[in-house]
Amino acid sequence: MWDFEIGRTLAIMARTWPFIVTRMVVYFGITLAYILATGVGAGIGFGVGHITDDATGFAFWGGAVGFGIVSAAVYWLREYILYIVKAGHIAVMVRLIDGQDVPEGQGQVAYAREIVTSRFAEASVLFVVDQLIKGVIRVLTGLVGGTAALLPVPALQTLARFVNTVIRISLTYVDEIILGYNIRTQSATPFDSARQGLVLYAQNGGQMVKNAIWLAIFMWGLAFLIFLIMLAPAAAILYLMPGQLAGWSFVLAIVFAWAVKAALLEPFAIAALMTVYFRTIEGQTPNPEWDARLANASKHFRELKDRAVSTFGGETTAAPQPS
Repeated sequence: MWDFEIGRTLAIMARTWPFIVTRMVVYFGITLAYILATGVGAGIGFGVGHITDDATGFAFWGGAVGFGIVSAAVYWLREYILYIVKAGHIAVMVRLIDGQDVPEGQGQVAYAREIVTSRFAEASVLFVVDQLIKGVIRVLTGLVGGTAALLPVPALQTLARFVNTVIRISLTYVDEIILGYNIRTQSATPFDSARQGLVLYAQNGGQMVKNAIWLAIFMWGLAFLIFLIMLAPAAAILYLMPGQLAGWSFVLAIVFAWAVKAALLEPFAIAALMTVYFRTIEGQTPNPEWDARLANASKHFRELKDRAVSTFGGETTAAPQPS
């Protein structure tokens, strides 16, 4: 059914426990910030609302303002989280997948930061590469599995759209996989390496999407179960806050589930998919036909190629595969 090894993937996660702890601190810290900001906003709104005899309404909107402020802060911190938390963790997982030794304990974090810095001197460079990859991913659904436009029967078109939606969800971690490829090839040209990694992913799309769909089903099933479990504590927390905030228990349960998914489930999926990807592309070179198809379909892919040439000069080349 799938090509990844659950036992080996869990072992990789166990070896990278400093990053698992870091992810838990970061994402559960964000969850706590949501709870506090929502509660403080609701409290302020509740107090102001007594002046206008609409304490409940003001409490709700106060909570919404607090929730929005934290969401904005998380949005602006996403570049830092990508550079420090995600990229470092991926760098260590790449080394473990290739059977290399990595430092144990907290020294692992500093070790990973050196690897990431050697590939991406600044967080902004990694962030630009990541955003361009995300742009290319949007067209991969159509190129790898898009069929809805080809089916004349409405019922079949609906089924095909559903399949394409599943495929699109399964492509969530392609940018992390390509980042792993970038680090693994030790390339000094991150834009060109990202281009090559995307071409290799596309030309092996069937194999990769099959595994990604299984992982997506597993991940979202667990996330939904966590959401159901978290509804009760979220409602209990909001019960202690002023005003009628029952509706927010649903939102906070989603945030709780997101934190667990980001801290624990995502590293498992990324490690599993990177293992399959590295094994699948072993000995391959980017197919020029897929390179051309992606260039024709995606302006972000064309920008990757343009940046590779303008930043480092010359023609784009094929990166050597690690032995």
